[in-house]
Amino acid sequence: MRMVDIIAKKRDGKELSKEEIDFIVTGYTNDEIPDYQMSALAMALYFQDMTKEERVHLTMAMVESGDQIDLSDIEGIKVDKHSTGGVGDTTTLILAPLVAALDVPVAKMSGRGLGHTGGTIDKLESIEGFQVELNSQTFNQLVNQNKIAVVGQSGNLTPADKKLYSLRDVTATVNSIPLIASSIMSKKIASGADAIVLDVKTGSGAFMKDLEDAKALAKAMVEIGNGAGRNTIAVISDMNQPLGMAIGNALEVKEAIDTLNGNGPSDLHELCLTLGSQMVYLANKADSIDQARMLLEEVMESGKAIEKFKTFVASQGGNASVVDDPSKLPTAANQIEVKAKRDGYVTEIVADEIGIAASMLGAGRMTKESIIDLAVGLVLNKKVGDAVQEGETIVTIHSNQADVAEVIEKIKQAYTIGDQLPVVNELIYGVIDQ
Repeated sequence: MRMVDIIAKKRDGKELSKEEIDFIVTGYTNDEIPDYQMSALAMALYFQDMTKEERVHLTMAMVESGDQIDLSDIEGIKVDKHSTGGVGDTTTLILAPLVAALDVPVAKMSGRGLGHTGGTIDKLESIEGFQVELNSQTFNQLVNQNKIAVVGQSGNLTPADKKLYSLRDVTATVNSIPLIASSIMSKKIASGADAIVLDVKTGSGAFMKDLEDAKALAKAMVEIGNGAGRNTIAVISDMNQPLGMAIGNALEVKEAIDTLNGNGPSDLHELCLTLGSQMVYLANKADSIDQARMLLEEVMESGKAIEKFKTFVASQGGNASVVDDPSKLPTAANQIEVKAKRDGYVTEIVADEIGIAASMLGAGRMTKESIIDLAVGLVLNKKVGDAVQEGETIVTIHSNQADVAEVIEKIKQAYTIGDQLPVVNELIYGVIDQ
C-alpha cells in the first residue's frame, strides 16, 4: 500500500477502505508518513468529504492509536457530554452534579482551556484544594461511590488526532466536517463513555458561525457515535451572545452554584435542563425526555443537586464550604463598571469580542504555558433584548489590573444599543439523534 495512491484515490472522490484508513493513521502516528503527504490528504478530504463509513473508520483508527479508558468497573450507563465551545460555557460544572443527583454515573475527563477563559479543570481549580489528578482506580471508585468525578485528561489518548490537529491548523483544513467530527468523537470514545450528549454551538461566539454548518457537524458526530456503538445525540444551541452572565473562572463557579440552587441565568438554566434531560434519558433513568426534565427540576428544587456538588468537591479535596459561601472563591482587587452611552435596547453582543476582553484581563491563556488569573473576568449586567438607560451598568469588570481602558473599549465595541426591541435568537435550534 502506498500513500500516494491513497491521496490520488481520495482526490478523485473515491471511498477509502478501512484498511487504507488504518494504514494512514498508523503510518502517520508512527512518523512513517510525512507531513507533506498527510497535508495533501487533508486537503483532498476537505474538498471531497468522506462517507459515513469512512468517518467511523477514521474515528476508530484514531481511538486505537493510543490509550483507551476502561470504565467497566463503574456500575450503570456512563454518559458523557461535550460542548464545541463558546463564551461563558459553564454547563459541565452544573450538569455533572445535576445528573449525578439522579444516580447517572458521570465519569468526566476535561481539559485546560486555550482562549477566552480556562477549561473546566481550570475553573474547578478556583476551589481551594480541588484535585484534578486522580489515578484510574480512585477515579472509578469515586464515580461508583458518588456517581461523579472530574479529572484532567492524562495518558496517551488519541495521539493520531493530536498530530493531525496541529497539521490542520497550518494547512487551512481546520473547517473540514469529517476531520472536526472525527477529532471530537475519537476523544469522547477513547474516554470510555457508553452514551454521549453533544452541545453543538452556532453563532458569533462559536466555531461554527453558520447554523447549517452546525447541523452538518452535529449530524456527522451523531452518525460516528452511533456507528461506533455509542448512543449519541446532539443539541444545537445558540452562541450569538455569551451564555449566562459570567465569563471567568471563579466567576463561572459562582454562577454554577447559583444555577444549581435554582437562581442562575435563564439561558444557562434552560440549556442545562435540555442537555441534562438527554443525559438522564440515555442513561435509562427516565422513560421520556419530559420525565427526565421533571426529575432534574425536582433534584434542583429539593437541594439534592447542590448537595451532590458539595460531595463532589469534598471528595476531590476541595473546600466544600465555598458552595455555601462563594466569597471564599478567588476575588479580583478591582470592580469597574462599564456604562451605557445612551438609552435603548441591547440589540447585539458580539460574543467573541466579549471573550477577548475577558482574556485581556488574564482569564484565559494564549499558550499552554500561560498562567491564568482565576479571579478575573466579566459579569454581564445586560443581555440582548434588555432595556438600558444612559449611564446604567452594562458590564462589571473584575480585574487585578488598574488600567483596563482597552478592555472597556473592547466591551463597548461588542455591545450595540438601538432604538427598537430586537428579536432574540432561539436558545435551542433542535436536537439531532439517529
